[in-house]
Amino acid sequence: MVTLEELAQACILLIRVGCVFRFIYTMIRLSGADEESSKYKKRARNVVIFYILAESIWQVKELILFYYQ
Repeated sequence: MVTLEELAQACILLIRVGCVFRFIYTMIRLSGADEESSKYKKRARNVVIFYILAESIWQVKELILFYYQ
């Protein structure tokens, strides 16, 4: 049976892989689109911010669980 911890690990793995692929996609589109470069720069920045927030939330959760166990 799949535990809640395994589901959480799978979710964070999907977030990491998705962010990497989205960042690569936006960098490829940025290199080919001169008119829309500001749009893709903003999208790439948003991916990085999302990744930082997702990892921060994950680490805060781990700290709270470690503190109360």
